[in-house]
Amino acid sequence: MDTLLAHINAPKDLKKLSKDQLAQVVRELREFIIDIVATKEGHLGASLGVVELTVALHYVFNTPTDKLIWDVGHQAYGHKILTGRKEIFGTNRQLNGISGFPKMGESEYDAFGTGHSSTSISAILGMALASKLKEEHQRQHIAVIGDASIASGMAFEGLNHAGVTDTNILIVLNDNAIGIDPSVGALKKYLTNVKKGTAKDENIFECLNFNYSGPMDGHDLNALIQELERLKSLPGPKLLHVITIKGRGLQKAEENQVTYHAPGKFDKNTGELLKKSDRPEPLKYQDVFGHTLVALANANERIVGITPAMPTGSSLKYMMEAIPDRAFDVGIAEQHAVTMAAGMAAAGLIPFCNVYSTFLQRAYDQIIHDVALQNIPVIFCLDRAGLVGQDGPTHHGAFDIAYLRCIPNMVLCAPLNEVELRNIMYTAQLGLENPIAIRYPRGRGVLLDWERPFEEMEIGTALELKKGTNLAILSTGTIGNSITQVLKEITNDQSVGHYHFPFIKPLDTKRIHQILKNYGHIITVEDGSAIGGFGSGILEVANDLGCPKEIKVFGIPDVFIPHGTQEELYQLAQIDIQSIRTYIERLL
Repeated sequence: MDTLLAHINAPKDLKKLSKDQLAQVVRELREFIIDIVATKEGHLGASLGVVELTVALHYVFNTPTDKLIWDVGHQAYGHKILTGRKEIFGTNRQLNGISGFPKMGESEYDAFGTGHSSTSISAILGMALASKLKEEHQRQHIAVIGDASIASGMAFEGLNHAGVTDTNILIVLNDNAIGIDPSVGALKKYLTNVKKGTAKDENIFECLNFNYSGPMDGHDLNALIQELERLKSLPGPKLLHVITIKGRGLQKAEENQVTYHAPGKFDKNTGELLKKSDRPEPLKYQDVFGHTLVALANANERIVGITPAMPTGSSLKYMMEAIPDRAFDVGIAEQHAVTMAAGMAAAGLIPFCNVYSTFLQRAYDQIIHDVALQNIPVIFCLDRAGLVGQDGPTHHGAFDIAYLRCIPNMVLCAPLNEVELRNIMYTAQLGLENPIAIRYPRGRGVLLDWERPFEEMEIGTALELKKGTNLAILSTGTIGNSITQVLKEITNDQSVGHYHFPFIKPLDTKRIHQILKNYGHIITVEDGSAIGGFGSGILEVANDLGCPKEIKVFGIPDVFIPHGTQEELYQLAQIDIQSIRTYIERLL
């Protein structure tokens, strides 16, 4: 059956339709998103919640001349479909396909690349100020930001500045009371009171000099169009507060908004998640972290857990359920999370600050100034270290080794497996006097029997996994399991040795000295940036010892790795099993 959506390849096609026809476009767009994500996977709930808003924005405004930014970008699927990417939307998040987030190089309609939250207001204000300087007075500037993202410090910095300009900007606050997990904090309570009509005194956004409108039903298409047309004609900074339901149009997604943020594959008709294999599988590293933290916290009342808005994604949810008064979701506020952890540690507690590797980048000054400079023993647990897969370059944890290794006082650890992850967590809370960062990847571990008695680890010690005579492979982190697999496949002789370095800082210089003395060829392997990473550290030690031997470094190259499956991206970065195996065989 021919549909209206089939004829929409750009917003200009949308504008040819009557307002009565737009309701059909909304239905078809929602169905299209559900059909594709059901089989291809991706971020579902956020995009379903803004279908009416997406249609209304492109119907009223003259994109791409008018600039439209989607904060984070989880909710931009409808936007992509309406702006020329409908036919290739099935490639979403696949290698060589379109990105799961707005990306400037992908389309002129993607005014700014997003993937981390709370950047849209600053970016749209920058564009609006540029238009003013260039005397482009008719150009409109719109940013769509969620209630969880607008609570971030950077968003408030943008609001604070925008309110004292006369720029032509519109901030659309998409209020659905949930980010990936339910929104938290005082601002959430305030917005709830606004929706109930019980908020006292002047609106907070009016206090910041915004022309405030709302709250209004974000699923009432005609009302949205009417209000956007009115706001379009008003000068100065404006804020439209819309109320939406995340997952709108798919009952299961509305009922379970956390799971259906990115549900994996599901039945498009019923919404039921497709059953996965009944075969026993190792636990995800994030869940090993979560369960281990609960066990440690039950034994040590000084332990607290902190996460910036990712209790489900990082599995701090287990501690929040078991010991709620000692587990803190601080919202999308990485800088605050780190310095709050420093304050807790300075007051005698033992904080486990649980952050995605790529998100910790947003708190780099706090790591240096508030933690390491004062040598405060915060325990950082870095989830999603390495290449994360289909979320792509905004989410790859490629840089944490390089950006943490250079900081004085910092201990940096990359466990080989779940048992070692548990043991370094156990060791860190025994009285370590330095801050420590423990990095581990996205996905499942390698052991079914991971829940073993805790053992204290000796900080700065490397392990000999296999003795050799000619070629030494030095690895750090879980990628060492791939090296073990390679060595089982290619050689039964004793020429290749394998050494695991759970501690990237401090390095086991005594062990490195022995390796450099006893082996003719050296290879280092890591799932982080080759520049400044683990291999760089080995090279520095070799240089200090005056060793002239060539050392081959396998790591993520000096490019931003795109999106694709983890297996594809490891191949692309040439740190996969086959690339390493080929190099070893050539040497042997």
